[in-house]
Amino acid sequence: MTKISNFISKYMSVIVLAVALISLFLPASALWIRTSWINPLLMVIMFGMGLTIKPKDLAMVFTRPRDIITGCAAQFIIMPLLAFLLCKVFDLEPALAAGVVLVGTCPGGTASNLITYLSKGDVALSVGMTSVNTLLAPVLTPLITHLLLNATVSVDIPAMVLSIVKVVIVPIALGFVVNKLFAKAAQKIVEALPAVSALAICLIMASVVSHNSEKIFGCGAVVLAVVMLHNILGYACGFGIAKLLKMPAEKVKALSIEIGMQNSGLATSLAATAFPDLALATVPGAIFSVWHNISGALLSGFFRRWEDKKEAGEKEDNEE
Repeated sequence: MTKISNFISKYMSVIVLAVALISLFLPASALWIRTSWINPLLMVIMFGMGLTIKPKDLAMVFTRPRDIITGCAAQFIIMPLLAFLLCKVFDLEPALAAGVVLVGTCPGGTASNLITYLSKGDVALSVGMTSVNTLLAPVLTPLITHLLLNATVSVDIPAMVLSIVKVVIVPIALGFVVNKLFAKAAQKIVEALPAVSALAICLIMASVVSHNSEKIFGCGAVVLAVVMLHNILGYACGFGIAKLLKMPAEKVKALSIEIGMQNSGLATSLAATAFPDLALATVPGAIFSVWHNISGALLSGFFRRWEDKKEAGEKEDNEE
């Protein structure tokens, strides 16, 4: 199982890309995967992540709030501004611009926690940033969207809080408790996590792509370019900020991934309710859902190779 998990982690980007392409060009092959399965699949992923978190990890997050504050500030400053600037540079029509900006003003998604785990990053910090950002989103998402677009976005605050508790907090807490009470059994499960997580994320990806294939094909290359740049520049800014603050490699990975990956599912849902007269406003969120999982898998592979090189260098130094 360890060999299988390592193989899947190593080739995650290839697997995700293949699933995305099949679901895009042959949507009928994945329409059986219902969108209602997405939250349960995310809960499975979050439970697995809880199994990897130890008490000392949580203690470090709460005793060093600077990292959380840095992540939250960067999330709600960098991504909205990048979205707004890209819309201006590419001169997007109002409906598409509204969707792109809404993606930028949403918090990081739970996919960032999975990609951080696969990248051997600081999972506890990633979960902490995602949770705090999501709890701030009911206030900051509508406010920043209004400031940038002069448009009103209505957010169901109780529903959003309930969603983060149900999908993220509870499964992670259960995983944490199981790890604490049944450490040996939990360790055996952890060995299979990359394989289980990869299967879950591929099912989520296939569902999102297959149900939105027509919208993705109809949006044009410009919107795809904007979405890709938004995501990649987010990764780069997060990486740069973390390096500037001289964070260790595990935190650099977590911050980079958290800032670059958005809760695009939330953005798509909000676009449909906030801009009912702008049908194309939901397209950027749908495309981001596809792209950030592909780019996240690619980034995970890059970070793992970075970690391997770092460990090899440390080993050579110790031998000398």
